[in-house]
Amino acid sequence: MRERLQELKGSARRGTPGEKAEGEGAVLAKLAELPASDRAIGERIHALIKANAPNLTPRTWYGMPAYAKDGNVVCFCQCAQKFKTRYATLGFSDQARLDDGRMWPTAFAVRELTGTEEARIVALVKQAAS
Repeated sequence: MRERLQELKGSARRGTPGEKAEGEGAVLAKLAELPASDRAIGERIHALIKANAPNLTPRTWYGMPAYAKDGNVVCFCQCAQKFKTRYATLGFSDQARLDDGRMWPTAFAVRELTGTEEARIVALVKQAAS
């Protein structure tokens, strides 16, 4: 909760020229705190999102790396260690444009990243950020 409070205090600075750089620094700092396995996945997801959805602004959200469009979180990463789960998660908020019929997934378990998973993440992020 303390992390979320700090994020809310920082939200007053959103829209300033340094917002993207400040958010990038916060995300990289969070990733650096993670255990090696979560960090490797988180850093790779961060690089994929940055390269393929430059319109998304990195920031933290409830202490997790997240990516926002127009101030609204579109996608986020949850590390396994923080939530004591057996896998990391790539999640999408209701702001993501992933609609596909009447039901679609909004969170994906990530245990390892290969070219196949990376291609799926790129496609999802591009669609979500459109």
